[in-house]
This record gives sequence, C-alpha cells and structure tokens, in this order.
Amino acid sequence: MCLSALNPDTRAIVPGAPKVQQTTELQRPLQILIHPQLLTLRTSQSTLEHHANLPQTSIGTGYDLTNSVFSPDGRNFQVEYAVKAVENGGTSIGIRCKDGVVLAVEKIITSKLLKAGANKRIATIDRHVGAVSSGLVPDGRHFVSRARDEAASWRSTYKTPITTKDLASRMGGYLQAYTLYSSVRPFGITAIVGGWDSELELPVDGQVGSGPSIGSGGKVEGKTYGGPGLYMIEPSGMYWGYYGAATGKGRQTAKAELEKLDLAALKLSLQDGVKEAARIIYVAHADNKDKEFELEMTWISNLDGPTKGRHQEVPKDILEEAENLAKKYLEGEDDEETKDDDKPAEGDKMEE
Repeated sequence: MCLSALNPDTRAIVPGAPKVQQTTELQRPLQILIHPQLLTLRTSQSTLEHHANLPQTSIGTGYDLTNSVFSPDGRNFQVEYAVKAVENGGTSIGIRCKDGVVLAVEKIITSKLLKAGANKRIATIDRHVGAVSSGLVPDGRHFVSRARDEAASWRSTYKTPITTKDLASRMGGYLQAYTLYSSVRPFGITAIVGGWDSELELPVDGQVGSGPSIGSGGKVEGKTYGGPGLYMIEPSGMYWGYYGAATGKGRQTAKAELEKLDLAALKLSLQDGVKEAARIIYVAHADNKDKEFELEMTWISNLDGPTKGRHQEVPKDILEEAENLAKKYLEGEDDEETKDDDKPAEGDKMEE
C-alpha cells in the first residue's frame, strides 16, 4: 500500500476527480490537508489475498490490531488483552452484608518512598455509592470521573440519588462503547461498585407487567426497594449483581474464600464483613509474600449503622483490628502446615 500524498507531484487515482493543478512549495502542505482526494490508498491484489488468508489461530494474529474487528471464531482480542491488564493488578473485593457493603483493595507498595495512604484506589461516586477497581490506575480514575458525572446527572434529572443498579448499568454501557470503535481502546480495569439504596416505600413503583392490576405507574402496597447493592463491571461492559465479588491477581483465591461465607443468606453483619474482607485480602496476598502491600477499605451501612447510609473509609482502629486478626489467621495456618509436615508418614510408622 502507498500514499499518493507522499509525493505531491504524483496524481491521485480517483475516478472523476478534478485535475490537480501545479502548486508551489508553500501551497502543497495545505493542499494535502484540505483535499482528501490526495490521500487515496492503492491496495494491491496480493495485500487483499494476504488478509483473506490469515490463519484462524487463538493467538490473535492479524485480528488484534484494532478494537473493532472480530476474529473468525468471534473473539475480540483487544478486550481479552484488557482483561490481562486487570489480572496483573492488585486484588479488589466487595462483600454484600445484611446491613451494608464492604469494599477492599490490596495496594502493592512499589517503593519505600511512597507516602502511606496516598494514591487512593477506592473512590466515592455519590454520598451513598463507592467504587474500587483493579488494573490500570489512570483508567480507574477516568471511570470514577465519568461515574460521578452520571450520578450528578441522575440527581439533576430525577431529583433523587442514583441507585447502585442504575449506576452499574450506565457505566457498563459506557465501557462497552469503548469496545466498538477502532479509534479507542477498552478500559483496562474491572470495577466493583457498592452502595446503599433507600429502603423507603415508594408512592409509585412504576413496575410494568408485575400482575394484572399493576401497570405503568402502578403500586404494590407495602413493597419496598433498596438496601445493599454490589455490582462488578468488566472491560467488555458486562455487569452482574453479586453477593461477593473479587477481581485482580488474587481473584481465584478470594472467590474461593468468599464462597465459604454463604453470603446469599445475608446473615453476615457489616462489622464481621470488615474482618472477613481483611482476612481474604491477606489470604489472597499469601502467594505474593515477597511484595509489601497496604490494605485500603471502605464501607456503607444502613441508616441505623455507623455511616448512616454514607460511603466512608473504615476507621483506623477498626481496620487495624481486622488486619491483626487476619495476620493471626495466617500464622495459625502456617503452624498447622508445619505440624502436618512434622507428622510421620504411615509407611514410616509400619517400619518402626
């Protein structure tokens, strides 16, 4: 392929195009800018045959150069590469409790010169909603900025705080838009959004199709909405509601620990959720012991709880207590492993 514009004396091959007049050295750069006909591409038959014969492999050869191209087996490799960036980030988790939500993240300390508590990874979106992400930190900051705009727009339009589900839906659509065009790239983050929505009974629930007596603008007596909400949004724009969510490098270990808590029963209190979140982060970090990390944690309680429905940082004394319990838990596991290693094998007992 070649560009006719590279040589200003070369005529562009455009059917029906007007004749290019001779120009001065000063006029030629301007002509290239204002006459797109001079930027005509010449594509050879061999180039077309090369693209048609690209191998259908799983390594993305030829199909990972742009964001708007699918491979023959229906994969978008740019999105998959974004997921790889997430998997290299620190572990982030969210826990939905019966009276609130806990968000926590493992911040790897890359230098001893870093100031403790700086470079926050958990942000407040609205007074009742927070978000944490794993992956590229600048992408996470842009995600937060956009989410705040969405929350402010919702308040301005509907005169009420945005629900956690609606925020996740809007941000999922925003991330998905970055997978559609070749001029942009996918977000290199997976975000966990948690919040506490109002539990007041609504005068009009607006549900459609909930029953023969309920239509648009109808109402079910005594029906309330709200409570704790937890959603995870992936680079593709897909989002799901969770009782417990984990992403980042230690996601597999964290997910295994979350499954042991039976969070679907909604019996875990917010105070216990803080302790479990700290323990899970420490367990997930055990595979990466050579690197120091800082634990950052926030919570949102109900209106009767410690935060009164607001997204706030976990107080320092409560966080330190949770970290001490997590460290003791790991020490206990190490002692049990040592005892198991010291026990004689069955074959050794028989020989004695």
